[in-house]
Amino acid sequence: MPAAGLPREARLRRPSEFAALRLSSGRAGGRCFHVRYRSNELGHARLGLAISKRVSKRAVERNRIKRLLRESFRRIQHQLPAVDVMVMAREQAAGIPGSELLIELDQLWKKLSAS
Repeated sequence: MPAAGLPREARLRRPSEFAALRLSSGRAGGRCFHVRYRSNELGHARLGLAISKRVSKRAVERNRIKRLLRESFRRIQHQLPAVDVMVMAREQAAGIPGSELLIELDQLWKKLSAS
């Protein structure tokens, strides 16, 4: 049975990959998340997460947000264009139920697909 997680090739891992997104990238955002993206030549989308302590002091809450982000991306990654995506959570994300966060993420993925 294949693993249900996010494989290494679908993640941003190096500091240089995150730095490239900070320097030159497109932007999209919503109430709880801010997204930076840029095209890549790999042929598939990759995800990077930046969930700081400013979002929530509690690691449990930050980890919950990360799990929701990874699961949402895993489900939609094959429909996205070949882009590197860095998702940053805003402080409002900590107090919102998971179902509402997933709805906002779906809207962000649609924006990325359209661009």
